[in-house]
Amino acid sequence: MRIWLDGGLRDLESATVSVFDHGLTVGDGIFETVKATDGRPFALTRHLDRLTRSAHGLGLPAPDHDEIREACAAVLEANPMPLGRLRITYTGGHGPLGSDRGEHGPTLVVALGETTRRPDTTAVITVPWTRNERGALTGLKTTSYAENVVALARAHEHGASEALFGNTVGQLCEGTGSNVFVVLNGEIHTPPVASGCLPGITRALAIEWTGARETDLPLDVLRRADEIFLTSTLRDIQAVHRADDRELPAAPGPVTAKAMQIFGERSGDDLDP
Repeated sequence: MRIWLDGGLRDLESATVSVFDHGLTVGDGIFETVKATDGRPFALTRHLDRLTRSAHGLGLPAPDHDEIREACAAVLEANPMPLGRLRITYTGGHGPLGSDRGEHGPTLVVALGETTRRPDTTAVITVPWTRNERGALTGLKTTSYAENVVALARAHEHGASEALFGNTVGQLCEGTGSNVFVVLNGEIHTPPVASGCLPGITRALAIEWTGARETDLPLDVLRRADEIFLTSTLRDIQAVHRADDRELPAAPGPVTAKAMQIFGERSGDDLDP
């Protein structure tokens, strides 16, 4: 395994960061996960644009897109695999043991891990914790991910692959690493970014390609939706066959199946939409 760290490729054993890196000590960092098929990244421009928005929101220097593209290409060439999870991590760099940042500049890591295609359907649960739609990190893809770790562990304990959050006013928001869509009377709806959800790359493409509507939705919509599906970089579009104790045995339903078909065709035609 070869990893890009701060300007060049390193072997796994030598790709180390300081124990004082702010991404480690206080979670002061951002990241992107990019799907790579046969060494080709999908929607890389959109991911880099979101990385820059996250950096701005966190007060980090703007990442160098050319350097990151070079890093991604080098890592993909050095680690050939049919389907990979390309992870771009950008942190506040070496800093003091506190919330103040140091002056050493950011750390950039690009790594690749092999993955497999997700099944067409999955189970989800709702969790009792909420997303704060007015928080300082709302809408940013940061490395402060412990809340998601806890919620995802709860999902696995209940035989599900994803946990869904409501926000502080009881609206449906998002999953730990996915966006959620529901079908009501033949129309596709998803929570707006104002709900506190991450503006997912796959979410945006699904809205553009299927005509889905951004709608404020109560959390209990999951009990009555005709169909439910998730979107994320590595899921693409994935139908939900169980939400908490509610079974949706026909999943993927006709609207979801059509959305899956459209996404597969459109993403196959353009690797950087």
